[in-house]
Amino acid sequence: LYFFPAAFTSGCNAEAAAFAASIDAFKAEGATVIGMSADPVDKLKDFSAKHCAGKFAVASASPEVIRGYDVALGRQVQGREVSDRTSYVIAPDGKILYAHSELSPVDHVRNTLAAVKTWRASRKR
Repeated sequence: LYFFPAAFTSGCNAEAAAFAASIDAFKAEGATVIGMSADPVDKLKDFSAKHCAGKFAVASASPEVIRGYDVALGRQVQGREVSDRTSYVIAPDGKILYAHSELSPVDHVRNTLAAVKTWRASRKR
């Protein structure tokens, strides 16, 4: 599960494209990728088609979800509470195994995939 600040911004476009390009690697490890942002659903629908290549779900995060995952960026855009750029690896039992929070999108895909692989390898023992 990854949160991003705003659809159609350069960092969020790059991050979504990177997750889309790596989707087969996540699937090979049994993982599902879901992106979330405070953007409205219609904007996210367009964003998903253009930058996620339809390879994973993108959903609109309510203020309650943003606060619940502790990813509020601390500012509003167009009256909406915006999320920070944070990626979580969540186990099937709901336990958060890994969190990476950094506004730069550069390491999110690599780090979350590595965390998924580490968890998966530990389950094969």
